[in-house]
Amino acid sequence: MSGDLRIRRLADGDWDAVVALEHDAYAADGLSEGREALQSRALGSPETCFVLEQGGTVRGYLLSLPYPPLRCPDLTRPEETRYESDNLHVHDLVIAEDLRGREVALGFMRHFRERAEELGFERISMVAVRGAEILLRLIGYRAHREVAVPTCYGRRAVYMSMPVR
Repeated sequence: MSGDLRIRRLADGDWDAVVALEHDAYAADGLSEGREALQSRALGSPETCFVLEQGGTVRGYLLSLPYPPLRCPDLTRPEETRYESDNLHVHDLVIAEDLRGREVALGFMRHFRERAEELGFERISMVAVRGAEILLRLIGYRAHREVAVPTCYGRRAVYMSMPVR
């Protein structure tokens, strides 16, 4: 990760930037959830939600929460249930467009995986959207095509997971 980029835990004052990044990344595809739903994902596990900061500005974020294996949140409603699980689900990872393609996301994911291991999680899962499955396979995620991903994730969405260690 570049020296001018810093990863830290998500703070209350970060939400305007997170919502803007999420909207920019997903609205055109109909996948944008909005502030209430995003905040509901972070409430259950603030120690596993992070932002990527550059020069004091939030340039990316990662929201994750413990979630039962082979299941994922519904994008159409806020999260109401807090789960105890050894599976840590990456609900959302967004990097500012001008930082993409520079291995920033890989550095962010490495940091996240180390934190998941420190916290004692056994697996990490996520839903790959818009073709992200290819990149996730390269870093060790396995597709679970037997999992029916809700249609709100889009046509090509694939549930994926990997062991933490």
